[in-house]
Amino acid sequence: MLEARGLVKAYRAPAGPPIRALDGVDLKVPAGRLVVVLGASGSGKSTLLNVLGLLEDADGGDITIGGERVSALRRSARSRARGRYLGFVFQSFLLLPSLTALDNVVLAARYAGRAGPDTRRRARELLAQFGVQERERHYPPQLSGGEQQRVAFCRAVMNDPPVLLADEPTGNLDDANGRVILEALRARARAGAAVVVVSHRADAVVGADAVYRMHQGRLDAGPPIP
Repeated sequence: MLEARGLVKAYRAPAGPPIRALDGVDLKVPAGRLVVVLGASGSGKSTLLNVLGLLEDADGGDITIGGERVSALRRSARSRARGRYLGFVFQSFLLLPSLTALDNVVLAARYAGRAGPDTRRRARELLAQFGVQERERHYPPQLSGGEQQRVAFCRAVMNDPPVLLADEPTGNLDDANGRVILEALRARARAGAAVVVVSHRADAVVGADAVYRMHQGRLDAGPPIP
């Protein structure tokens, strides 16, 4: 479902040569598989996710999703591809503070041009599934961190994306809420999505189909899966 070949991404440094955040990265994630990328801060793992998610342009290499070479698309077509193929779970939640929890979830359908008569019902069902339906009229500043991440996860899966990308999805959560999100990611893979999680938490690899380690922009086989 998701395949990257030879991804290169460099950033200009204040002094000295450019910093290679991605140095020839290859990654293949079939549908129904959960892949975890471990790495320390600055290893390039968040850059990898941003490039895979078409949020940043690579300096070299190709990305294919569902057989479509999305890395070659123009900006407007990339935006449509994000709505069609991708769901994002961010460490910092990135909920819009001016919208209620329900409207933040509904926004995903509107962004992808999929809003319809059943959109709000579908959003409420997701909020109920993750135990935050009673907070649907609350705004993000009125929610706890765990509640915000659950709402953000509902937004990420609102359109049943075939590819789900999660950047440190438990980094701002306590252990209990972290386990909820990690299990939800595993469930999406079991339901047929291609799921990529980047994390520094060792418990993120439990239930993964493959684990990689990121170091200085390179992707290598990671530790054994427990």
